[in-house]
Amino acid sequence: MFDTVVIATDGSESAARAVDVALDLAERFDAEVHALYVVDEGDVAASPDELRDDLADALEAAADEALGDIRQQASRAVSTTVREGRPGPEITQFADEVDADVVALGTRGRHADHGYLLGSVAEAVVRRCTRPVLTVRQLYGDEGNTDDSGVTVV
Repeated sequence: MFDTVVIATDGSESAARAVDVALDLAERFDAEVHALYVVDEGDVAASPDELRDDLADALEAAADEALGDIRQQASRAVSTTVREGRPGPEITQFADEVDADVVALGTRGRHADHGYLLGSVAEAVVRRCTRPVLTVRQLYGDEGNTDDSGVTVV
């Protein structure tokens, strides 16, 4: 059913839950795994000129760390990719390029600590991706949701 799983990560706690779920799914279906980290070009462009290179280096290091964590956690080979651009469109394009059967991502990332139902990246992927999208939300302590898996397939 699932031969190719794409995991989109930003290294956040919400993404970590999505990684767990996606790797479990890949294991169950003996699927190929592609992990993707998109360096948001808007973050770099919005920074002051004198900090741009340092910020770009820090974001690349964060990408390497997040993707390295996925490789370590996986019980199978994981193909990793870092791209620059707008995360939603880049994730969608990447899923098409690798012919993904499902794209997994967290619903809230580094930039979405507010109360929206879906983070802006997850929403963009859900709305535009022609592939099935598995969103995994971050569960919080004692909100009465501890029995809920937080997984939604769109």
